Amino acid sequence: MKAVARGILRKMASRLEQPVSYSMRIGDESLPLNSLLGKELRLSYTGDIYCVNCARKTSKSFNQGYCYPCFQKLAQCDSCIIHPEKCHFDQGTCREPAWGEKYCMQDHIVYLANSSGLKVGITRATQVPTRWIDQGATQALAIIRVRSRLQSGTLEVMFKQHVTDKTNWRDMLKGDATGLDMMAEKDRLINECQKEIAELEDRFGFFAISILNGIEPVSIEYPVRSYPEKIASFNFDKEAVVEGSLQGIKGQYLIFDSGVINLRRFGGYEIELSH
Repeated sequence: MKAVARGILRKMASRLEQPVSYSMRIGDESLPLNSLLGKELRLSYTGDIYCVNCARKTSKSFNQGYCYPCFQKLAQCDSCIIHPEKCHFDQGTCREPAWGEKYCMQDHIVYLANSSGLKVGITRATQVPTRWIDQGATQALAIIRVRSRLQSGTLEVMFKQHVTDKTNWRDMLKGDATGLDMMAEKDRLINECQKEIAELEDRFGFFAISILNGIEPVSIEYPVRSYPEKIASFNFDKEAVVEGSLQGIKGQYLIFDSGVINLRRFGGYEIELSH
């Protein structure tokens, strides 16, 4: 094999095509991956980790790629990113108000997706359909548009009483999810939550919450030759070299004939790619 790139790993870039088009981002390189299906690849971890924000060398990665000081100070690493219903921007305590204004105080989408079964999720409007692809969804449907991350998180908490917000990554990597009638699932969920939605409209204002109509579900196909029968997961913290024949790409996972690896988990790791 020949080394073709070396640098800090970041989450894969994707573009909605049929199938999804993927590129691996290593350092300043962006390497197309779809054409490598069926070929032998090797990912070698050098043992060094660099913060994806400040490039400081660090002995441990926090929150998928940050050094500890950045993890502690950046708004994008605050706990309210994981729990958006706890957004505290309006309390004046956001770690980085300018960042919060740009990324949290903008339109968000509440959606239904089918990755390992039906789930509810939220994302910035500008992240559709990237968020769905990152989760390995084969079907997705935007159901509500709101004006802020806090509002989307509050709706998600409400919907979680009726449908999960989690993806079973092992099931997602075993094949395409069984197809669902996404429009019927949307109608069912909206009807079950009519009272709660009305209460949130009173809280946030009638025009803050817009139920989306006339939008068709999105079907997503992934570049996968074959799915594994049993899931064996690679971990650079335990093994420095991951290699095998690339059988597919789904979500942020590379699927080899020898196992799978979640590249997003290892943001900031210095990697050498050979094929």
